[in-house]
Amino acid sequence: MKEYLPDIYQKSIYMIDYSKLLSKGIKCLLYDLDNTIVSASSSEPTEKAKDLFTSLKQKGFKVIIFTNSPGFRLKIFTKAYGVFGVSSAGKPFSRKLRKVLKEYNYDPSEVAIIGDQLMTDIKVGKAVGITTILVNPISEKEWFVTKINRFFERRKMKQLQQNDLFVKDRFYD
Repeated sequence: MKEYLPDIYQKSIYMIDYSKLLSKGIKCLLYDLDNTIVSASSSEPTEKAKDLFTSLKQKGFKVIIFTNSPGFRLKIFTKAYGVFGVSSAGKPFSRKLRKVLKEYNYDPSEVAIIGDQLMTDIKVGKAVGITTILVNPISEKEWFVTKINRFFERRKMKQLQQNDLFVKDRFYD
């Protein structure tokens, strides 16, 4: 069950204490795209996210969008935000995440993954031993596969809550 327990839980990517992450030695931030940075139905990058990523890069973070979305969708956002990206990441499987760690020469202790799903983002991060950060989804509008994941996610959240490990909307870092 602990493979679904996020290390940090915040309302959105804008509520995360990035200075605290930096002080813990985090150098690389991997962001899910759909319903983490923008809604799953949006194809428009936002100024707010662009400003956040610019600020994070100025602080010394490497910012990478790590998404299960296809390359053509990812490219719109990486170009607009000036960040790196990995498409068709295959989350919750860890092959591509391990490849990113190796390619950029990061120790797992230097990387955090930020996403809106326990079943993909948190599980893959736990599998490789990086810091995991769960945020609430931006929108209720989701892809079909995500809706299936949400069904299982609700069950995991209930189990975590019954064991006093996690409570929805009780944010912590």
